[in-house]
Amino acid sequence: MNERIFFDHQKLKIICEDVLSTDKILEESVDLIVTSPPYNVDIKYNSHNDQITYEKYLEFSHRWLSRCFNWLKDDGRMCLNIPLDINKGGQQSVGADLTLIAKKIGFNYHSTVIWNEGNISRRTAWGSWLSASAPYVIAPVELIIILYKKQWKKIDKRDSDITKEEFISWTNGLWTFNGESKKRIGHPAPFPVELPRRCIKLFSYVGDIVLDPFMGSGTTLIAATLNNRRSIGLDVDIEYCTLAKKRIIAEANILEKKLNEMIMVA
Repeated sequence: MNERIFFDHQKLKIICEDVLSTDKILEESVDLIVTSPPYNVDIKYNSHNDQITYEKYLEFSHRWLSRCFNWLKDDGRMCLNIPLDINKGGQQSVGADLTLIAKKIGFNYHSTVIWNEGNISRRTAWGSWLSASAPYVIAPVELIIILYKKQWKKIDKRDSDITKEEFISWTNGLWTFNGESKKRIGHPAPFPVELPRRCIKLFSYVGDIVLDPFMGSGTTLIAATLNNRRSIGLDVDIEYCTLAKKRIIAEANILEKKLNEMIMVA
């Protein structure tokens, strides 16, 4: 096994390489990408500088989005979790800017889900207090931009596992659920399993290949495994790959599943 294939277990693979340089993912092989890239707000990652100029951040975004575009099948989709805007180092319209970059690369835009985390308590500044001089407007939400490669309707019809109630609820583009605890997970920027779970069940078939090119603590892979999808996680940091492997084993029970399959075959 190649040493950069950090973990390879039946329908799940962790690759410890950079999204910009890896050659371990085949072009036009991925059905769905669910990811949350670095926001460039000075989060203290182990192996990524999250405080570069906004111009360089947009250049970086163009490069990794281009790779994702090539990895997707023609009817492949992407669920891109990003901020609506940021105000560290000056106000920037991240959601709009990354959407425009994606469209320039060749992605087609489908829709946007507003994720209401309810994190108003994180707010620490209002600008000009009680004055029209220079108030700060900060929305306590994030975006999930839904993009696709060439065609929105899936080419082949296969098994879906979404319920009627889930479909009705999740096609309403305002999702309300809590974020994830950094302390509990042990990663500086985790998202909750509920986010990829909804994206995976709504936008992919059972057995599809789901990719997270910024895997972090492995949340997307956990959701994919629990919902009978194949998955690939990519992260440049070996500590996060180790964390993801531990979480997947603990939360998705993959070793127990393998043992049960062996017993059934026997």
